Amino acid sequence: MQVDELLKPFPIKEFHPFPRALLGPGSHELIGPEALKMGFKKVLVMTSGLRGTDIVHKIVESMKYHGLEVVVYDQVESNPKDYNVMDAVTLYQENKCDSFVSIGGGSSHDACKGARISVAHDGRNVNEFEGFNKSENPKNPPHIAVSTTAGTGSETSWAYVITDTTTDPENPHKYVAFDDASVTTLAIDDPVLYYDCPIDYTAQCGFDVLAHASEPYVSRLNFEPSLGNALHAIKLTGQNLRAAVWNGQDLAGREGMMYAQYIAAQAFNSGGLGIIHSISHAVSAFYDTHHGLNNAIALPRVWAFNMPAAYKRFADIAEALGVDTYGKTDVQAADAALAAAVRLLRDVGIPEKFTDVTADSYSKNRLGQGPTKYYERAKTIKGDDADADRITNHVLGDACTPGNAKECTFDTVRPVVDHCLNGDLDDLLG
Repeated sequence: MQVDELLKPFPIKEFHPFPRALLGPGSHELIGPEALKMGFKKVLVMTSGLRGTDIVHKIVESMKYHGLEVVVYDQVESNPKDYNVMDAVTLYQENKCDSFVSIGGGSSHDACKGARISVAHDGRNVNEFEGFNKSENPKNPPHIAVSTTAGTGSETSWAYVITDTTTDPENPHKYVAFDDASVTTLAIDDPVLYYDCPIDYTAQCGFDVLAHASEPYVSRLNFEPSLGNALHAIKLTGQNLRAAVWNGQDLAGREGMMYAQYIAAQAFNSGGLGIIHSISHAVSAFYDTHHGLNNAIALPRVWAFNMPAAYKRFADIAEALGVDTYGKTDVQAADAALAAAVRLLRDVGIPEKFTDVTADSYSKNRLGQGPTKYYERAKTIKGDDADADRITNHVLGDACTPGNAKECTFDTVRPVVDHCLNGDLDDLLG
């Protein structure tokens, strides 16, 4: 089914399932018994390596203690690339593995979901499965996803995002694949594993949550079962993100963000996303910058763009963020929601426009670091007319764009993109 067909007026809307989940402090210690119960024998672990922590080592040793054989692929990159997926598939097949465990954030989980789909189709290239339910074999290897960040929600959603670097190496393309067959078998969210997240990374992941929650709340899909989760996730983010960022050992803040990211993903799982994500995907495709950082920069501009189509919904968002809206019109309350989002962005120290992002401006930066010759040349975000044009065109082809609250055309979206690249946030606040 094509994206536009999904949004045509129709009385039946689709609810997508969630996996079983274990949530809470210490839950990651149950991975060995859970894997055995699910029939795992030889496991491929997919991760970025989480260098600077001992998380991967401890989980791998725990699985080995319970009698599991473990093979580790620890080369998953931010904005996972097609070759990350295919390298893991080769390792899985060569070692005759029977199951997967992903450890990390969205990149590890997404790459693993793509690898499972590829394995189920005899190692076909993952790029063949871009789109909606493109896989033909509904059965693929079981998968436990262990999250180490509060942002992605990939451990509970039917989506995975991959950067295609091979179809056209000079024009990398980041796409979303939605596939019910990619849903993990078990999700494990343990806030104790978040303690090692750097300050800036925690902040960026938190804005990924705010994007995941706010976009389905104002989406044209208007999926009623998603609205409550979306609004509560916004409330949890407003209440907990500052504590999680600036006091990373604060269990209440970390656990609050754990629940926020988990239920925000359940909201967008069936409720859809919008051009916050589309812009983020485009900038990641061309500059390999972090998805959460991109969402944070795009979010205020997209909220301002969408508000005329959904003032009442944005007024609700203001209340969820703790704004006193008594006596305010919906328009005034929506403006207050935007101001609250900008205040939160500034409070957690996120760059305010894309041209402010440099090679040393955040800890997980990959700007200009490869992995291909294309990315080695992309050492600074240009922000010129050509950049705005190519980002806008990528946005218009993104699978998230049709769900956006306001209709999107090149002429309406390009000014939003240009403001993300070069604009001053104070201009939005009047």
